[in-house]
Amino acid sequence: MAPNITYGDGIADETELRLCGDVSGAKRAVELGISPWFNSIAFARAGGKAIAVDPDATTIAEMRHRADTSEVTVQCLQADLADLGDIASTSCEVVVAAQSIVGVDDLGRLLRQVHRVLKPSMPFVISMPHPFLAVEATKPYGTAGRTIGEWFTALERSNFRVDQVKELGVGPTQPVPTALVLRARKEGS
Repeated sequence: MAPNITYGDGIADETELRLCGDVSGAKRAVELGISPWFNSIAFARAGGKAIAVDPDATTIAEMRHRADTSEVTVQCLQADLADLGDIASTSCEVVVAAQSIVGVDDLGRLLRQVHRVLKPSMPFVISMPHPFLAVEATKPYGTAGRTIGEWFTALERSNFRVDQVKELGVGPTQPVPTALVLRARKEGS
C-alpha cells in the first residue's frame, strides 16, 4: 500500500503525486528529518518498517509519542541527517526528506549516505520551498539558497538520476511556485 505522505502545506500529497511507491510488506522507509507532518507514521500505517532520523531530541520524543498514540511502530534515530550509520547499506526502499534538508551544509555527504542506504533504483523524494520564492530585487535567484540546477548537480554527482520534478503551489493569487518536489533514483549499487 502507498503511504499518504505530506510534502508541504497546501500542496499535493502522495495520494496525488505517487512518488514513493508501495511500502507494504515491511519495506524499509526512512523519513530524513522529521517533518511537521510526521510522515514516518504514514509509512508505518501503510505497512512499512518506518525509520525516522532527526538530530533534535524533542522532535524524536514527539515522534515516539505520536507513534504510540497511533499504535504503530517507528524506529527513531537521533542523529545528524548525514549520519545514517545505524541503517544497513542497501536496505531501504524509499527515503523522504519533506522540507528538511534545504539548509544542510554538507549536502554531498548527506546524499552519499542516502545513496548508501537505498536499494538500487529506489527513490529519494525531496520537498522544499521553491527556490524562486526567495527572489527579490535585492536577492537575485541563487543568492538565498541552492538553485534547481545546483540540486540537480549535487544529486547527479552522488549517483542519483532525477526522474520527477514537481513545481507546485501556483494559483490565481500565487504566480510563482511555492514548493519544489524532486524524485531521484539511486543509480548503481
